[in-house]
Amino acid sequence: MTRARATATGFGAVLMWALLALLTVGSAPVPPFQLAAISFAIGAAIGLAWTAATGGLAALGHVRPAVYAFGIAGLFGYHALYFFALRLAPPAEAGLIAYLWPLFIVLFSGLLPDEKLGAGHVLGALVAFAGAALIIGGRIGGVSAQSLPGLGLAFLCALTWSSYSVISRRLGAVPTASVTVFCAGSALLALAAHVAFETTVWPQSALGWVSTALLGIGPVGLAFYLWDVGVKHGDIQLLGVASYAAPLLSTLVLVAAGVAEPSATLLLAALMIAGGALLAARASAAARAVNGSRGGRSLP
Repeated sequence: MTRARATATGFGAVLMWALLALLTVGSAPVPPFQLAAISFAIGAAIGLAWTAATGGLAALGHVRPAVYAFGIAGLFGYHALYFFALRLAPPAEAGLIAYLWPLFIVLFSGLLPDEKLGAGHVLGALVAFAGAALIIGGRIGGVSAQSLPGLGLAFLCALTWSSYSVISRRLGAVPTASVTVFCAGSALLALAAHVAFETTVWPQSALGWVSTALLGIGPVGLAFYLWDVGVKHGDIQLLGVASYAAPLLSTLVLVAAGVAEPSATLLLAALMIAGGALLAARASAAARAVNGSRGGRSLP
């Protein structure tokens, strides 16, 4: 798979995450950890079926237990921190801090072998983050002292997903089929958290059941497999910046569904996010050109 195709595959996950808010609204009143357990179980079933069909089940037995522990900690840890952050802090503020993860991916990528972090990557990430902040920031109010623990968890949430993504790059030899086990382990942990902290509530309508199923098929299922391909074999810096399209696309989906209202802020945010992605793309192209002119080997 070429670098460009892997990057496009990873961006497919971003497109799926744009549906996360709408499908989560549709799945109400299912509590968060119960919803996560169902969604991860569906994601694991998809991975198992795909791995079996492609003859990759045997390869799962050769993956080190430490890698499985890392993957489960990344997937479940991110969602657990996010859910608790939203409970302990206002959702808009917590969401904005949690969405520092694309910026952290860009910054942390500079620590990877064969990756060069340029000023264009950092500037693009900052511009795109500012665009995302416009969308989320319109709902932000005052921050109380009682919100600080939740905001701290949101920050850890951003660190967790960015670290998971960047470290996954170092595990490029690990097959993407391993995400099947990541999802299965996360489903079990989410089920345990549900039993410990929540009361079971099933979807109340056909729309609720469909939304729950689609969450597992897309944003909390197949998306993780696509993201794994992208961060391992694509342009991780460009993917990090492009990830800021998710809150924009999510809001546009809500507008199209009649859940949110269109505004000039959305247009400005779209221009900023697109501009940030363009800056990062140009920085990546320039880095590849310099690498090629120096006779360096091409990146995977």
